[in-house]
Amino acid sequence: MDYLVKALAFDNQVRAYATRTTETVSEAQRRHQTWPTASAALGRSMTFGVMMGSMLKGDAKLTIKVEGGGPIGAILVDSNSKGEVRGYVTNPQTHFELNAKGKLDVARAVGTEGTLTIVKDLGLKDHFSGQVPIVSGELGEDFTYYLVTSEQVPSSVGVGVLVNPDNSILASGGFIIQLLPGTSDETISLIEERLSKIDPISKLIQRGLTPEQILEEVLGDNNVRILEKQPVAFKCQCSKERIENAVISLGADEIQAMIDEDGQAEAQCHFCNEVYLFSREDLEQLKIEAK
Repeated sequence: MDYLVKALAFDNQVRAYATRTTETVSEAQRRHQTWPTASAALGRSMTFGVMMGSMLKGDAKLTIKVEGGGPIGAILVDSNSKGEVRGYVTNPQTHFELNAKGKLDVARAVGTEGTLTIVKDLGLKDHFSGQVPIVSGELGEDFTYYLVTSEQVPSSVGVGVLVNPDNSILASGGFIIQLLPGTSDETISLIEERLSKIDPISKLIQRGLTPEQILEEVLGDNNVRILEKQPVAFKCQCSKERIENAVISLGADEIQAMIDEDGQAEAQCHFCNEVYLFSREDLEQLKIEAK
């Protein structure tokens, strides 16, 4: 089962998050039929989205948009404080040969000429929006750069996805380590040393490590205090009712045009690929409501 943990470490000097997202990213892969490089880019973004969402309170939610100018097009991810996440890429059937390091070439797919934007809807009138240039296209470094630059929290982000030969997801997960004000130089040096030596996050998940064990691997066995654990899942907020409201908002004339042209209508959700079909009778009813 996918879940996330929040923790403090080194006597409350460090805040940490870790998550396993294998099933969640698998659900996105199945719905969008992503090819391996696209799966890695989307999976890394969704994993980061889950962890960022867990920092929110109540009904707050956020949207991550990655526009790097590469062949994959835009990546869009929505997440909230409840561990629910959804996402899609513009061109899901994007894949390349492995890069020089023998890894999926996410940077080539994403591109390096563009921006990473995060919009937080905190349930207030104004939305908080932060934007940074894409610095590597590998996404882990880009998310780190966002936290350091836009939110001004010294951080390290690890996100990774392993893909099976049949395009299914073998392992996916991530961590965020954040230094709180007053972290000692000794602690910083220790964390930097451990980060330089650990396996890639996707390998840790493949080895069967839990989110708790991932944080112990990154920060040391005796240094981590787990505060909270929450389930993580792919969940879309779309529904027939929401789509109906969107159709009604088009107005009676537009609905009549649908009836005249096709006698029916279908709408597809970008985030989950669910298709909603509206018969002639449905459209006639919606037209009445639109008046």
